[in-house]
Amino acid sequence: MQNTATPTHCPYCALQCGMNLTPAADGSVEVSERADFPVNRGALCGKGRTAPAVLSASARLTSPLVRSAGGALEPASWEEALDRIAGNLARTRERHGADALGVFGGGGLTNEKAYTLGKFARVALGTSQIDYNGRFCMSSAAAAGTKAFGLDRGLPFPLEDIPRTGCVILVGSNPAETMPPSLRYFTELRENGGTLIVVDPRRTKTAEQADLHLAPRPGTDLALALGMLHLVVAEGRVDQEYVEERTAGWEDARAAAMAHWPEYVERITGVSVPELREAVRLFCAPKAAMVLTARGPEQQAKGTDTVGAWINLCLATGRAGRPLSGYGCLTGQGNGQGGREHGQKADQLPGYRKLTDPAARRHVAEVWGVDPDTLPGPGRSAYELLDALGTDIRSLLVMGSNPVVSAPRAAHVEERLRSLDFLAVCDVVLSETAALADVVLPVTQWAEESGTTTSLEGRVLLRRRAISPPDGVRGDLEVLRELAARLGVEKGFPTEPEEVFEELRRASAGGPADYSGIDYRRLAEENGVFWPCPAPADREAAPHPGTPRLFLDRFATDDGRARFVSVSHRPSAEEPDDEYPVLLTTGRVVAQYQSGAQTRRVAELNAAAPGPFVELHPRLAARLGAAEGDPLAVVSRRGRAVAPARITAGIRPDTVFMPFHWPGEGRANTLTNPALDPTSRMPEFKVCAVRVETVETLEAVAGTS
Repeated sequence: MQNTATPTHCPYCALQCGMNLTPAADGSVEVSERADFPVNRGALCGKGRTAPAVLSASARLTSPLVRSAGGALEPASWEEALDRIAGNLARTRERHGADALGVFGGGGLTNEKAYTLGKFARVALGTSQIDYNGRFCMSSAAAAGTKAFGLDRGLPFPLEDIPRTGCVILVGSNPAETMPPSLRYFTELRENGGTLIVVDPRRTKTAEQADLHLAPRPGTDLALALGMLHLVVAEGRVDQEYVEERTAGWEDARAAAMAHWPEYVERITGVSVPELREAVRLFCAPKAAMVLTARGPEQQAKGTDTVGAWINLCLATGRAGRPLSGYGCLTGQGNGQGGREHGQKADQLPGYRKLTDPAARRHVAEVWGVDPDTLPGPGRSAYELLDALGTDIRSLLVMGSNPVVSAPRAAHVEERLRSLDFLAVCDVVLSETAALADVVLPVTQWAEESGTTTSLEGRVLLRRRAISPPDGVRGDLEVLRELAARLGVEKGFPTEPEEVFEELRRASAGGPADYSGIDYRRLAEENGVFWPCPAPADREAAPHPGTPRLFLDRFATDDGRARFVSVSHRPSAEEPDDEYPVLLTTGRVVAQYQSGAQTRRVAELNAAAPGPFVELHPRLAARLGAAEGDPLAVVSRRGRAVAPARITAGIRPDTVFMPFHWPGEGRANTLTNPALDPTSRMPEFKVCAVRVETVETLEAVAGTS
């Protein structure tokens, strides 16, 4: 192995920060600054710096595991493990039909893996039942963006535009902890004379940087956006020329907003009328401004409407499809953007094509060499798929996800997983979900394989292989090829990532997310390429440069106009009552990531964030008689979680917060509500009714397993 630095990207969040990896003489891998990548300019958070710790053989799986007759998971050969998976999948299909087979993917899979997983489900298995954990990430923003603009890309502009705009409203996002290297963009915004407004029920580290912090009651972001639009109209701040030239549907949206007068919105949200007026003034004063949302407004049973209302605010003030202005979503997972573009989502085909579109089916079927009539239709969304386990869906393949910790109503999801006839999991570590499986396959991870991801900017990036995997570990593409062959599909599942990407290019050509003009050489030479990037019709023509900024000339709708939506405030799916008088909201902490399956195996990160906690206001703590560190039980209609108290004045008195990275007694998602948004099918992670009780001792605090 050569001890030279390999330029690549972090395996965690959607910033996909650039880094260099160098193998050391002792077998470890060193991370060093990669200043040439424009997104992070060399900066890395603690997760990125320590990412190689999980590459160690001592921290991960290095042999397939199969469940013995005695019930234990025991090491097995790859042939035995693959045969067992394929045999069980084939028997389930024969006895119960193809839709009794389920596939659950992940937003951390590379584009090549996500593409192949979708193809495997629809061609090798013949099932419609495939979705992925990215449904829990930004599906509401995707649905709202598609309605408004005709196209969903997390950010329609690069991050470098943020410091140059005049005002940013950051709704339900805490980048200081969720993607720390991005905070510099907001710091530079303020240094350049711009203003930052943060909307969050907690005074987070990001909110502390803001010029104005609005702390609405959880679940009322929709009313807040409507109240601001009401004031935009009442104060004569509508850009009438823009509205007439570039939008449709304004009158209905305007009428809906005018029903949300400031005093009414104050009663709903707890945000005062003077604060509302100040937010509107700051947003409308400069020539350019942006609204950026994250999971706060999106993970609600009305998330699509909520994001639509914030988009309405941008449209009414002429702040979309113009330089340094627009609406954007801060994607969470590493490949949350690309992961939903190329076929592992229940209703989509590669290139962000609709599975119900006959032309899309014909195009993709031709690339795959199959009859379009054999492609299944849309399947269940993520939570609905998990809820159907053990009944309609009898066998499940999980790749790159840990729903035992990450899914809403997690105890129920765990029960459903246990009820399956057969469960197979491909993962790097023995996650809580893998521990329930009948077969577990150890697979390669980011530094051990090449592949592409698509960042929150819509920038397609090349991750490069820097080291060899441990003995006994194989790639996901090889797993899918071997399983497909055992199921009778001998061709069509290459294992070389670049070969897969070349096929993905053809499959995406002409679709909304067109990658056909991108190849590995360009990605290496240009530090990534923004989609859409179609291949030129004339092979002698210059390559398409990519599209860093969308919608400057027209929106991606049939007539080129953006669409307002007419929406009104409605309560959350579950409001507080006498039995459950407090609101729970959930989120992340800086030292852990998602379900924690990998970060909980890193000593430095565990030292910084060793376990779950319940954040509550001093007034609520006083009513409970709770002191800092006292064990508290948080109880919802779905279950009970126990964790130590963390008392702070930076949260609303009617709200408690729990991070969701841990299993066991402190599992926050035991409590969360699976009520679904009717459009995006996003569960309502961000708000549910609970009661908080003191307990004698911490019954159990999840460790690092």
